[in-house]
Amino acid sequence: MNQLQVVALLAERDVLRYTPAGIPIVTARLQHQSEQVEAGIKRQVEFDIAAMAAGEISGRLNRAALGGTFRFTGFLARRNRNSKSVVFHIVDFDLVG
Repeated sequence: MNQLQVVALLAERDVLRYTPAGIPIVTARLQHQSEQVEAGIKRQVEFDIAAMAAGEISGRLNRAALGGTFRFTGFLARRNRNSKSVVFHIVDFDLVG
């Protein structure tokens, strides 16, 4: 199973664009900070992750407030066929608190 859920800040967002097939896409950068427990020890976790939204959800992401904190749900996939790096593909998100 390839499913990821993360609470993160919407740090950056590019302009809405369209694929040659006419599908709307928005790319973004998410920032996460939390405290996790690993092997019984508390650990500070911070990371940025490249993200994208395609189709209907891209319009929502395009209107979401920069700097807002959201719970994002989606999956990881290669940036492109030949890449080793991954991108978080957002399929849904909701404002946190």
